[in-house]
Amino acid sequence: MASITDDEFDRLLTDFARESVHLETRDAYGTQVELPHMAKWAAGVPDDLGWPQGWCTTLREHAAAGKTVRRARVVSEPLSDYQRWSHSIAAPMVDAGEDIRWVPRRLVSSIGIPGNDFYLLDDRLVVFLIYAGDGLAADKVTSTDPHDIGLCRSAFDAVWELSILHRDYTPV
Repeated sequence: MASITDDEFDRLLTDFARESVHLETRDAYGTQVELPHMAKWAAGVPDDLGWPQGWCTTLREHAAAGKTVRRARVVSEPLSDYQRWSHSIAAPMVDAGEDIRWVPRRLVSSIGIPGNDFYLLDDRLVVFLIYAGDGLAADKVTSTDPHDIGLCRSAFDAVWELSILHRDYTPV
């Protein structure tokens, strides 16, 4: 496995050929981009959601090119503050073409899930997202090992079967 830079990661999320799947399993994250916006939400300050528009543009480009982008979020219920906030801001990404779904953690107990969140790109490359205990990103590592690819594909597909469309998921 090899660590990659943020720029390399961004390029991978743009340059895949047909499919990007993303499995999230943490109840809280602390990305430097998101934290200020989540703090505003917690304080009741409206967010114009201008900050994720670059990603939304990328999603629209992927959709126009026939690429699929799917994200499954395994969440504890009741939702953490982070996940409540995340649910509240997901509509623009869904509208732009990302299929975001929610899976209550209680449903995945018998599914083998990798120890880290990941992106699986075109069933050829896994990017494992490594987080520190406080939710801040610590590293991104890639793998082309067939075992890792198979594990991530199997886990994602099993979780996806239990997933609830964003528009149909009501946070507990």
